[in-house]
Amino acid sequence: MSEKKELKELVVQGAVYQTKYTKKFEQRTFWEAPDDRLIYSFIPGTIIDIYVKPKQKLIEGEVLLLLEAMKMQNQVRMPFDGEIVKIHVKKDEVIPNRHLMVEIKRK
Repeated sequence: MSEKKELKELVVQGAVYQTKYTKKFEQRTFWEAPDDRLIYSFIPGTIIDIYVKPKQKLIEGEVLLLLEAMKMQNQVRMPFDGEIVKIHVKKDEVIPNRHLMVEIKRK
């Protein structure tokens, strides 16, 4: 097999390079932009209180729920103006990191 055929193009900040990809690089998980309509937990913890209900309209900055983690109470706030679609957690539920808590819809 020709050395030239094994080389692949890699573009870094507009510059094109000819290189060989490692198996690890070829099998990597591709990054996807997160869906900002889905609110995930950022740390494992316990849901202390839920202040919203489905179909409730909120403005940016309003508190959605209270998550206790490492003896600290964290307010999870609305990231933009919108409406609550579905709540995936219950009061006093212990949740892991990256757990889907709330689905929201933009205004």
